[in-house]
Amino acid sequence: MKKLDLKAFIFMALCCDLGLIAKKFISPAANIITEALHIPGGIATAFSLMFLVIAASLIPAPGCAALMGSVQSLLALCFGMTGSMGMLAPIGYILPGIATDVILYLSRKLSLDRSYGIMLSCIVSSVTASLTANFLVFRLKGIVLLLYVCVAASSGALCSLPAVALTGRLAAILPYYKEAV
Repeated sequence: MKKLDLKAFIFMALCCDLGLIAKKFISPAANIITEALHIPGGIATAFSLMFLVIAASLIPAPGCAALMGSVQSLLALCFGMTGSMGMLAPIGYILPGIATDVILYLSRKLSLDRSYGIMLSCIVSSVTASLTANFLVFRLKGIVLLLYVCVAASSGALCSLPAVALTGRLAAILPYYKEAV
């Protein structure tokens, strides 16, 4: 793997910022759906995590998504975008980043198609975020927890579609892509 340059770090920072901004804009519309189902959030989080998956799939640095999740968590704390988790919000950003790194690493080692790795990463990171939020804050049980996890997995799968498309277009301008696949 090549040493990462400034262009890669700028791209990673841009994806962190886009994830936070996207979550802020998508949350009101997503809350309409989750309130109708009587479950806590999860849909806007999948859209936010999509940007971590995009960057981590294009930049094959170990721990890329976890690093970006850490940066996103610090930014969320600074901007007061912690939601119901409060000061525990960094855990809710870092664990999905670690899950993304693990899934992308395994998909590269198993020589899976890039789109499968991205889809699995989006789904697993969304489910990880929902389970983390449930463990730290919500304490849902039974059918309600199952519904919450299914909504998170579905929104992760739905967000993987634009992630695959964006990754395909961005691959041409990032020199690390050849190593990422």
